[in-house]
Amino acid sequence: MIEVKNLTKEFSIGDKKFKAVDDVSFRVSPGEIYGIIGLSGAGKSTLIRCLNRLEEPSSGTIIIDDKDITSMDSKRLLEERKEIGMIFQSFNLFNQKTVYENIAYPLEISNISKTEIKNRVEKLLEFVDLLEKKNAYPSEISGGQKQRVAIARAIAMRPKVLLSDEGTSALDPANTKQILELFRKIVKELNTTIIMITHQMEVAKDICDRVAVMENGKIIEENTVKGIFTNPKNKRTISFIENLIEPDESLSWKKTQTEGKLLRLSYDEKTSKEPIISDLIRSFDSQINLIQGKINSVTGESMGYMIVEVLGDNEELGRILDYLEEKSVKAEVL
Repeated sequence: MIEVKNLTKEFSIGDKKFKAVDDVSFRVSPGEIYGIIGLSGAGKSTLIRCLNRLEEPSSGTIIIDDKDITSMDSKRLLEERKEIGMIFQSFNLFNQKTVYENIAYPLEISNISKTEIKNRVEKLLEFVDLLEKKNAYPSEISGGQKQRVAIARAIAMRPKVLLSDEGTSALDPANTKQILELFRKIVKELNTTIIMITHQMEVAKDICDRVAVMENGKIIEENTVKGIFTNPKNKRTISFIENLIEPDESLSWKKTQTEGKLLRLSYDEKTSKEPIISDLIRSFDSQINLIQGKINSVTGESMGYMIVEVLGDNEELGRILDYLEEKSVKAEVL
């Protein structure tokens, strides 16, 4: 459905050149929710804006539904953009237009008949649960409602692809949950493919099928959400997961004074329900201290981490690590 090959976006700053997107490649399957996560400045927003050529790529290829977006002239690109909806963190609504008029706008400029516009907008208002707000102005509705209007406008042309550039970042947790549920509804009922830019691992774990982690313009790790959580390979990815587990930095295990070895235990749906720590205490002479832990729901499955301290010699630690491997619990010495 979507294939990005060796995409680069270069900016000139004075006499120097800076690669905001640096030789990025990835594929997204039809009906998939693909997340791109990274810190501010990682290149995420530049990347997603290249996908519909709001930013012109410096080099590389973007294939969407077997069409080469990068080779299109401006006229053909305008037509193709009807197949690619986009929403932004700041909503980008017309303040002087009502909710109804905001949603109708892309249909009007595409010369769709008034009857069809009315029918389509009414259905979209019902789809995003804003029928009673059709005559309200953006200043009269909440942030979550504004984003639902923006989403309705983005899918008004029935696009095959929806791009979300930090679409939940400006929202509180309750509204974020509603928007994520709406994204799921869009994929399920409209067969839309979604690419999401976010710096929130919490968002990625709740909705994405696969995740790419960006840093310094490059994709440094890519996996299913389950794979990212159970077997992160890059330090930046591990940091994102730690921040999700440890939202209060004052409780971080890094600030805990310990005498023994620290282990990070990774749990999946099966092992999260087993008494691993109790079994360790009964089976080994070493003292096992629980430092910190949390179980999360990741795309409907229970997964999590636990930081434990092991007080014992290296030989005993080796036996504990072998035991954990037998139990299919991934253990990392910190």
